[in-house]
Amino acid sequence: MAADSTASPSVSFTLDFPNSNPSHYEITIFKDGKGSYRSNGQLSRDSQPADPEALEFTVSDQVRQQVFDLAKRANYFNGKVDSGRTNIANTGAKTLTYREGDKLSAATYNYSPLVPVQDLTDIFQNLSTTLEFGRRLTFFHKYQKLALDDELKNMEERRRDGVLGDIQAIAPVLNEIANDHSVMNVSRARAMRLLALAGK
Repeated sequence: MAADSTASPSVSFTLDFPNSNPSHYEITIFKDGKGSYRSNGQLSRDSQPADPEALEFTVSDQVRQQVFDLAKRANYFNGKVDSGRTNIANTGAKTLTYREGDKLSAATYNYSPLVPVQDLTDIFQNLSTTLEFGRRLTFFHKYQKLALDDELKNMEERRRDGVLGDIQAIAPVLNEIANDHSVMNVSRARAMRLLALAGK
């Protein structure tokens, strides 16, 4: 990550949820729209955890603005964020963090009754889904091109179900697939449709 990005305000989301894939990830979005993603997501049940190297991406202006507006509306995660209720199913330990210069504020929660926190949780969890698709598409494009079509089809279905985050974050790999004549035409067409949805 560029030095000037790390100095700019950022909002981070971390999830720890054992027995899920990934069971740990962290997403940071900077004020300029650049982002960083680390996860232990596996390509398949039998594969090794993901490369711990951070994946860098850029979100759309709309998502960037939403994230910082919601963080402001959530009072930058100061005060009581978790509901404190014990009769709610555990959906993982989530932490939202706001950094600006030397200031840092964070809150950890399972479930929050605060609407801005709920909205941020949805944005980040859906973005993780998109970034995990990007990680798998990059791998399959390099090593297993015939697996691309199922992955892209799943991605289209997730988008229809409303659980896919900002597609712009993985536009580079979708562009590579769409422009690769060694990839099946049906897969290239799916990649192009997804890029169209991202406005790319």
